Amino acid sequence: MNIGRDSMTKLINGKEIAQNLRNELKNEINNLRSKTGKVPGLAVVQVGNVAASSVYVKAKTKSAKEVGIDVIDHHLPEKTTEKELLEVVDTLNNQNNVNGILVQLPLPKHINEQVVLDSIHHDKDADGFHPLNVGKLSVASHNDENLLIPCTPYGCLIMLKGLGINLSGKDAVIIGRSNIVGKPMAQLLLKESCTVTIAHSKTQNLKEVCSNADIVVAAVGRPEMVKGSWIKNGAVVIDVGINRIEINVNGEKKNKLVGDVDFVEAEKNASAITPVPFGVGPMTIACLLRNTMIAFKNAQKI
Repeated sequence: MNIGRDSMTKLINGKEIAQNLRNELKNEINNLRSKTGKVPGLAVVQVGNVAASSVYVKAKTKSAKEVGIDVIDHHLPEKTTEKELLEVVDTLNNQNNVNGILVQLPLPKHINEQVVLDSIHHDKDADGFHPLNVGKLSVASHNDENLLIPCTPYGCLIMLKGLGINLSGKDAVIIGRSNIVGKPMAQLLLKESCTVTIAHSKTQNLKEVCSNADIVVAAVGRPEMVKGSWIKNGAVVIDVGINRIEINVNGEKKNKLVGDVDFVEAEKNASAITPVPFGVGPMTIACLLRNTMIAFKNAQKI
């Protein structure tokens, strides 16, 4: 089945789509403020000073404030114990002005990430990682707008649906089996009536598996692993990967961000493709804000 390729490949602009989603959220939050006198509250918890985490937290905080969400910031020292972090999460679980809780990963090695994520109340799970929310996504018969869904795969689904194609019956291959992207992405596409294959780095004949796909979602964490020759003519490619590689520019070593897909080659075959950066990344943050608003509406019984 071929989705159909235009003479020119469409670049899926995640930055623009995310801005549109934030604009919609801002309008809805303004309406909610008028009706309830309240706005959603997002608690952001960071432990330590990992540079990348600080950049992500700053971006998430800025976007939250842009749409009218109150941000409650908790920046804890590196030496914070697991017990102390769990106490902070428990306090936030019981604060009425907190609707969403985000614990920025990675955590220091002496803290069990899964224990901390599981301690976040499922009604305030801004990331959509809690086992109860994962279970709700699994058993839902359709993509319920009131569910707290993992942000990155939901952002991918929004981009796919924004292309205006009928997803029903399409062959989708997801490369990657993580709890954060691969598995929930499969659930979301199944609910759109796609025929879904989950592949990974150990899949035999991965090239052949991909070459039949109408939709390829790459989330394997290996720079440019998916080659252009793997992409069927007219397929849609969603590249979740973000990898920093070293390149040589005029004899000087420089860092470059690339995805899990060889973009230059894949673009020749794809009907639509996400770039790296400014593809999936901005959608992840926008969907985090969406989850926070959904949690607020659920708490207010709206």
